[in-house]
Amino acid sequence: MKQILQNLGSGETLLAEVPAPGVRAGCLLIKTETSLVSLGTEKMLVDFGRANFLQKARKQPDKVKQVLQKIKTDGLMPTINAVRNKLDQPLPLGYCNVGRVVAVGAGVSGFAVGDRVVSNGPHAEMVCVPKNLCAKVPEAVSSEEAAFTVVGSIGLQGIRLIQPTLGETVVVTGLGLIGLLSVQALLASGCRVIGVDFDSKKCEVARAFGADTVDLSKGEDPVAFVNAATQNRGADAVLITASTQSNEPMHQAAQMCRQRGRVVLVGVVGLNLMRSDFYEKEISFQVSCSYGPGRYDADYEDRGNDYPFGLVRWTEGRNFEAILGLMARGKMDVRSLISHRYSFEDALVAYANLGAPGALGIVMDYPEADVSGRTVRLAKSGPAVGGVQQGVVGILGAGNFTGATLLPALKKTSARLKTIVSAGGVTGTHLAKKFGLEVSTTDGNELWNDQEIDTVYITTRHNAHAAQVIKALDAGKNVYVEKPLCLTEDEMRAVREALERNRERGDNSRLMVGFNRRFSPHIREIKKRLDTAPEAKSFIVTVNAGAIPANHWTQDPKVGGGRLLGEGCHFVDLLRFLAGCEITESKVDYLGGSAGTLKDVFTVSLKFADGSIGSIHYFANGEKSFPKERLEVFCGEKIFQLDNFRVTRGFGWKGFSKFKTASQDKGHADAMRAMIEAVRNGTANPIPEDELWEVCRVCLELAK
Repeated sequence: MKQILQNLGSGETLLAEVPAPGVRAGCLLIKTETSLVSLGTEKMLVDFGRANFLQKARKQPDKVKQVLQKIKTDGLMPTINAVRNKLDQPLPLGYCNVGRVVAVGAGVSGFAVGDRVVSNGPHAEMVCVPKNLCAKVPEAVSSEEAAFTVVGSIGLQGIRLIQPTLGETVVVTGLGLIGLLSVQALLASGCRVIGVDFDSKKCEVARAFGADTVDLSKGEDPVAFVNAATQNRGADAVLITASTQSNEPMHQAAQMCRQRGRVVLVGVVGLNLMRSDFYEKEISFQVSCSYGPGRYDADYEDRGNDYPFGLVRWTEGRNFEAILGLMARGKMDVRSLISHRYSFEDALVAYANLGAPGALGIVMDYPEADVSGRTVRLAKSGPAVGGVQQGVVGILGAGNFTGATLLPALKKTSARLKTIVSAGGVTGTHLAKKFGLEVSTTDGNELWNDQEIDTVYITTRHNAHAAQVIKALDAGKNVYVEKPLCLTEDEMRAVREALERNRERGDNSRLMVGFNRRFSPHIREIKKRLDTAPEAKSFIVTVNAGAIPANHWTQDPKVGGGRLLGEGCHFVDLLRFLAGCEITESKVDYLGGSAGTLKDVFTVSLKFADGSIGSIHYFANGEKSFPKERLEVFCGEKIFQLDNFRVTRGFGWKGFSKFKTASQDKGHADAMRAMIEAVRNGTANPIPEDELWEVCRVCLELAK
């Protein structure tokens, strides 16, 4: 299928061929009929992509600070590579989609195949959208009209925050799509509406709907106009739907308001507020969040848990329904807002004309076609493979780690990179093109059923690891899975049973977890010398991990497993490797009080069979300028100190004082290479299996 993508690095807008998504639990799979270009948001993204690096930096000063901080801690080249990788990721454009349901995901009720629905899906021939972000389109509303629903809901949420009452005067500053739809919704609520804009034609449209207008291009003064229209009482409220860097809309809004008036910001304007503007009249100011309650709440949007109707009357989904209801009853006219119509095949022409005079509502119609194909073949197939394992790789997962770390490392090995599987198909296809993979797909069966693929790399979310490892082993594949291997003891047992089945069939597949730090050249240097020291060792690991929001998936015990299981396992494995003997005791202490409620500040204490001890101090409450990782080893009056996997210093070690790498090296490339070499040479697991199970067991016990 085809989808519109924006490359924020190169500035190129693409009509790309990508695999169609499959239906996921809690979602609807929708074949698109019509979509609407959001002129403000999408033009902003396109313009940002076309800007040079200096212009991008000026638009995002907060990101510049993060980049400078990363340079201090990680070095220049890793930071440059991280920034380039971030900007290189394709961004799907669009969020106003109308189409027919072709499949209903598990756990979804109230929708059926064939329903015509509106959603916040992107500009693509097929979209998969969570159920709470979809609404049925009434028969009286055409698909073209329904495409305005999401944009209308953005304005409606701002209106709900204003809480207008019958007879009030409300000013709408900015008469773009959101502004003009808001004008109509306010008029339908019985308000007197005054529209303000620089565009005379948009003012004409607002007047046709029944609003009074202030045409700024003619030098008309909005404050004077509002005062004259309200007998110098001022407007009851101002809804700002404009997009400008100027602070003037906020200043004028306060001047136009009556005593204790309300100002709600829906658009993007300068926010250098004058205290006196708001203080003297006790004016309230609020920023509206997109379509309404539920926006950016993963529990509502991704997991499909609706808010109780009686407690949250208007969610983003119910705002969709309200806008559709206004259209169905003839209270909201959107046909007069359509300025351009294009076939989806001519989408790039549409985007070339985003800044054209008179552009307002740009609608794209999708021609009838079979767009169900979930696999795209991109590159010429590699040499045919016989019965000997060759290191032919399939990758499951196309997130940041895959693009920034896994694939660059694998590209340097002798592996043949064949297939990548991703949920949406966009990022997977982009990475396939970038790194020369042959196939991009959203269908995992392409990977499991491919007899050429002998090695699978899994980089999905943590809760999916165990089931996917089992599927790969049952398909006879070697498996490299990012940490953690699993989230429960039952999952660990199931993985072991799958490995036993694999061995009984004679496949003898390798299973490796992405404990890359033991492969770092810094750790190899330390290990080489520790192995010559007979004394027990003391290990201290300090991890300045930084805070992650409570609602991030990694903090969810059922999805990410929490930070001890999800990331702390790296350091348990690291100390197990350096000690070179079994862990005999382990315990964890969490930070108490409110700061410790997420269990992301903790100390793990380990004891080893040879008498060595280790402590892992994991902090989510540190300062970013401090190095992220430090390892210290005390042994027989000698010390090693490793800072951020860039510099290792030795104290008291004969012939060793310092080891430095050109950039941070946590061992990812060497770990990938070790796996491929083991497959090609028919040698044992790069990490002994008994150590994998031991570290897995210890971490599961600690995380209980």
